[in-house]
Amino acid sequence: MTDRQNSWQEVNGDIIIDLPRDFNIKANLGYLERNKNECMFEVENEIITRVIPVAGTRSLVQIHVNVRNQMIVQFLKDSRPLQQSGLAEVVQFIREWFDLDRELTPFYEMAKADSLLMGPVQQFYGLRVIGVPDLFEALCWGVLGQQINLAFAYTLKRQFVEKFGDSIEWNGKNYWVFPSYEQIAKLTPVDLADIKMTLKKSEYIIGIAQLMASGELSKEKLLRLDSLKEAEKSLVKIRGIGPWTANYVLMRCLHFTSAYPMDDVGLHNAIKYLTGSEKKPGKDELLGYSSRWENWQAYATFYLWRVLY
Repeated sequence: MTDRQNSWQEVNGDIIIDLPRDFNIKANLGYLERNKNECMFEVENEIITRVIPVAGTRSLVQIHVNVRNQMIVQFLKDSRPLQQSGLAEVVQFIREWFDLDRELTPFYEMAKADSLLMGPVQQFYGLRVIGVPDLFEALCWGVLGQQINLAFAYTLKRQFVEKFGDSIEWNGKNYWVFPSYEQIAKLTPVDLADIKMTLKKSEYIIGIAQLMASGELSKEKLLRLDSLKEAEKSLVKIRGIGPWTANYVLMRCLHFTSAYPMDDVGLHNAIKYLTGSEKKPGKDELLGYSSRWENWQAYATFYLWRVLY
């Protein structure tokens, strides 16, 4: 396959994905390893182990990058899809997870001349916006993270996943699959009561699941909308989703590079740290940065997050 978006091959049952020249696995692993309470994958000795749920199957894979900057995907526990289409879906999931089809040269050219971004870009060069390919997972993560610190958000996610998700056991460890919206749509807030989230968050998550189960909300429908603004408008109509959550999802799941979670505390703290300011940036200042980073606000935000997280 010669097209860059389909630049992969099978060798002895493994998948080999050609990576962009500016992809740096260490920079990306640094992000993935930032919280030890992560329950959707494990990183050990620069090898990622996770379940990829595609094509009606669940593939347990190990992923590493070789010295030729190729991503090697190995299937564990006889979980390799039988059809070529299933293998292609695994590749597509990974490409989305690491935003591999993005040409970052324009972002790097802009960032290297930007007083706020030049340091983070030099420090984390080769980092991609790590995605959350599943829309329901991305929306849940956005809701769970509202108005709490990152460490507690990870605790809530683990409680939610371990209570309602499935797992594949391998080498004495469980590798989890995020709960499906079909399953959560059938629940009531009482079913979520022993998870340490607010009643409102339980209601929001169940409501989102019900919208997805009815077909009213889907990743495909959001991607078909004309613009970022249309997609944002569609998301903020949903109970429990404000501009921050909407832009988080637009950035992490739908890969809009101009998504800008302007109210994000992590973004504010990184700007304070880099500018030496004692107060958080005001709205005008944040809009000024946005205009400087036009079309690349999501990448600018992601690199700034890495300064502190």
